[in-house]
Amino acid sequence: MQSYAIRPSALILDPPTGREYILTIRDLPAEEKPREKLILQGPEALSIRELMAVVFTTGTVKEDVLEMADRVVREYGERTILAERDPEKLSRESKLPIVKACQVVAVGELGRRFYDRNQSGFTTIRNAKEAYEYLHDMRNLSKEHLRGLYLNSRNRVIRDEVISIGTVNSNIVHPREVFRPGIEYNAAAVILAHNHPSGDAAPSDEDTKITEQLIRAGKILGISILDHIIVAKDAFASVKADY
Repeated sequence: MQSYAIRPSALILDPPTGREYILTIRDLPAEEKPREKLILQGPEALSIRELMAVVFTTGTVKEDVLEMADRVVREYGERTILAERDPEKLSRESKLPIVKACQVVAVGELGRRFYDRNQSGFTTIRNAKEAYEYLHDMRNLSKEHLRGLYLNSRNRVIRDEVISIGTVNSNIVHPREVFRPGIEYNAAAVILAHNHPSGDAAPSDEDTKITEQLIRAGKILGISILDHIIVAKDAFASVKADY
C-alpha cells in the first residue's frame, strides 16, 4: 500500500509521479475524515483545520472542505477567525459563502458566551513581548492584518479584533475603524499590531506615521494607544507610543 505524507498546506505527494495535489476528503481513510475522527477520538484529537472542516460540513464546487478550512485558517488566523462577529465581513475577506461565514460566527459566539459565564481569569498584556506571544497566530499569515487588542484600565484584553486585511498605510487605516470597538466596549487603551509577511520586523516610516496619527486621535477620544507591534515570523518590533 502506498503512503502519502500530509503536509500543512493540505497537499500530498504522489510517489509514482512526484506530483503534488490537494488532499481531499475522498483521499482519507474513513477513520481520518474529520467528522468520523471526532466521533472516534474526541475533539481534542482534531487540528484547528479539521475542526473548521466539521463546522463547514461541505466544501464548494471550487474547493473541497479540507482545502477551504486550511485556506481560511491560514489566511485569517486561528485566533481571529472565531473572534469575528460580522459574517458579511468574514465572507467578504475570506471568500467564504455567507452561510459558512454565519456558521463560523455562530460557533465563535457560542464559545464566547460559555466562556463569559464560566470565566476564571483574563488575559493581561503589559508589554510588547506579551503582546507578541498573544499574537502568535499572526506570524505566518500570508497577508497583512491590522489587529487591535482593546484593554480595560487593568490591561486586561476585553476585545480582540481584526481591523483590516491588506496593505497597512495611513490612507487606508482610518481612526474611526480603529477606535470604534474601543468606544463600543468602553476600552481604556488599545495595542495595535500588524504583521509583515516579508519576515522583516523593522517598522517603516509609514508605520510610525500611522502610530502618531492614531495617538493624536486617541487623546481626543480618551483611549490611549499603548503601542504598535510589528509581528514577523521569528521576531517583533515595537513602535513605541511615547512621542
